[in-house]
Amino acid sequence: MHDIDADAPRSPEQATVYEVVHTTVYSYSEAVPVCHNEVHLRPRDTAGQEVMFHALAVDPPPATTASRIDWFGNHVSMFTIGQVHLRLAVTSTSRVAVATPTRWGSLPSSPWEAVRDRAAVSTAAIEFVGVSPFVRTLPQLAEYARVSFQPGRPWAEAVVDLTRRIHREFVYDPTATTTSTPVEDVFTLRRGVCQDFAHLQIACLRSLRLPARYVSGYLCNTAPRTATPASPAAPLLVGADASHAWVSAWGGDAGWLDVDPTNDCVVGDRHVTVAWGRDYGDVCPIRGVFVGGGQHGMDVAVHVTRSQP
Repeated sequence: MHDIDADAPRSPEQATVYEVVHTTVYSYSEAVPVCHNEVHLRPRDTAGQEVMFHALAVDPPPATTASRIDWFGNHVSMFTIGQVHLRLAVTSTSRVAVATPTRWGSLPSSPWEAVRDRAAVSTAAIEFVGVSPFVRTLPQLAEYARVSFQPGRPWAEAVVDLTRRIHREFVYDPTATTTSTPVEDVFTLRRGVCQDFAHLQIACLRSLRLPARYVSGYLCNTAPRTATPASPAAPLLVGADASHAWVSAWGGDAGWLDVDPTNDCVVGDRHVTVAWGRDYGDVCPIRGVFVGGGQHGMDVAVHVTRSQP
């Protein structure tokens, strides 16, 4: 393995600390003489999250490496493999401190129509209102969303209600869709995975001219303590064994509210944020091009563990 990007450890303030190891292995039936790759694997520093350490290791060793910050403020690493190989392994290792967010019910929440009107003139939100490659705005999605967004209803209350409805009315099914399944097909099938449900909720919100962005990251199912009848263990979350995706909705003075339709929850301190953008295409964990290779396969393993105090 060859480390191409590493940050020095930092000290967290009071928060929950997670160790994240995300490994992707590509195997090829024929030799690959060269490949170029771009990855979104380093978690973000945010108001509620601090990256204490991050390292990206690649095998075989890259010939060239580079990094940048993209338009949305995400960390992007690039590398080129210039030697013949039949296998490529990319391992991202992170240590992240996540603070417990403010309870959504305490956020300032204007009527959703006021948020919509303000978004039309907000430089922070306007790019997350329109269509994007994976998200279309459609009349049938606006109609579906309006069940939650009744006239005058507080914005945050309506966002959470839409989250609950998608969780209740759609089935988690890893075999039903692919990464390129259009959002309208997901709406018809009523089945999909976290990426599909995130795109669907974003499309519903944008169909009402409400800003929403796509968030990629990880989940932790490690129990924080021994469960007792008075203090039961937190429920298991779907999607903790791979990269996960959820929605961040803009609410004007309330800022951004992150919700997870796959798990019917407002995002808390069990979610680790990696990147955000208009949709999956802006934050794909690994994308690249290669020469040769014949038939190829990909294996992904994600392990998120809570650090011991």
